[in-house]
Amino acid sequence: MKFKKIIATCAFSATVFGAHAQTEIVWWHSMSGALGDWIGDISKDFNSKQKDYKIVPVFKGNYDESMSAAVAAFRSGNAPHILQVFEVGTATMMASKGVVVPVEKVMRDAGYKFDPQSYVPAVSGYYTAPNGQMMSFPFNSSTTVMWVNLDALKAAGVSTEKLPETWPEVTLAAAKLKASGHKCPVTTAWQGWTQLESFSAWHNTELATKGNGMRGLDARLVVNSPLHVRHIENLGNMAQQGLFVYKGRSGSAGANFESGECAISFNSSAAYAGVSKNAKFKFAVGTMPFYPDVSGAPQNTIIGGASLWSMAGKKPADYKGIAAFFNYLSDPVIQSANHKRTGYLPITMAAFKLTEESGFYKQNPGTEVSVNQMIRKTTDKSRGIRLGNYVQIRSIEDEELEQVWAGKKSAKDALDSIVKRGNELLEKFEKANKS
Repeated sequence: MKFKKIIATCAFSATVFGAHAQTEIVWWHSMSGALGDWIGDISKDFNSKQKDYKIVPVFKGNYDESMSAAVAAFRSGNAPHILQVFEVGTATMMASKGVVVPVEKVMRDAGYKFDPQSYVPAVSGYYTAPNGQMMSFPFNSSTTVMWVNLDALKAAGVSTEKLPETWPEVTLAAAKLKASGHKCPVTTAWQGWTQLESFSAWHNTELATKGNGMRGLDARLVVNSPLHVRHIENLGNMAQQGLFVYKGRSGSAGANFESGECAISFNSSAAYAGVSKNAKFKFAVGTMPFYPDVSGAPQNTIIGGASLWSMAGKKPADYKGIAAFFNYLSDPVIQSANHKRTGYLPITMAAFKLTEESGFYKQNPGTEVSVNQMIRKTTDKSRGIRLGNYVQIRSIEDEELEQVWAGKKSAKDALDSIVKRGNELLEKFEKANKS
């Protein structure tokens, strides 16, 4: 009997030891609300499918806050295994030597097949270094779209059969909305991204030299071109007439659209998660407007959202866990499900095809808009933005554009200031990262 008890005790100990042998992978992210629920569900699903690794998602505030926290944590030796970084932090992450391990290396060292060519070109190109190595894992890639409250447009006598496609058409719709009593005809979230960055790519116009920074650290902003001035001046005039209503920085305006307060909103395709859950009205997704007299427009929009970076200094077993999680996220079935739920892009063509074959786009008209805007052939002017210190530059854009909306500065003066102040930061970044 004593022998049997010893055997039973040993078996129990082995079970307990095995349970503790599970490798935990800490993932810092910036998703809240409906998207935060999505992150939790992804983690639970991965954890339930295998027992070797456990993804531990940790919300670390908005993108700016999580990136700052990660820098401090890395210096103290407590960085997470995986860090979600928004797209404008890409240049900074790439320039941070010894801080990250390229996703290609992580995947191939763990024995997984990893083909950058399988990704949507505009996505993979954004996260690929000049040497051709893909640095981070494309995760929640989005793009700018136009959200429309169909009930509000119909009540204002605006056709809902064909959504506005050009800026003159948007302005006309806004005027009708205001005349019908609407207090917020048009608004925008992420103003620098939607009205400067994506606007530039959509019109095949440079935001900055050197292919928007893709070809070198010596890129400089040129966002005060006649076309940019024209556009911001038009929006400024709309603001003074009550046709365009500014609702705050970052994604603040998303809530104003979901509530029905604002009728047309320029925001991320990923707003789908919140809009589909909270809107009590019929809505649609339209393409970003363009100026019909601009040659080359529309071209393609650029990505927003974020990618996942593997932080350096971890154990070999940890990197195997990271690779296993990335491999799970690479499954076209998982990607398609994520796309349908959130509005983020299906980051591979296989996932796009799977979604299309499922009938999702036919059942949910407009959900294909973001993909169609992105899969167009890119040019040197529309491939994406890779500029150092761009988090700070975005803050400058916010400050200066707010002056225009308030009628305190002309569009020309504000854009000239963005160029001057922004280029000073680009020069600092170039000097700090020259090898």
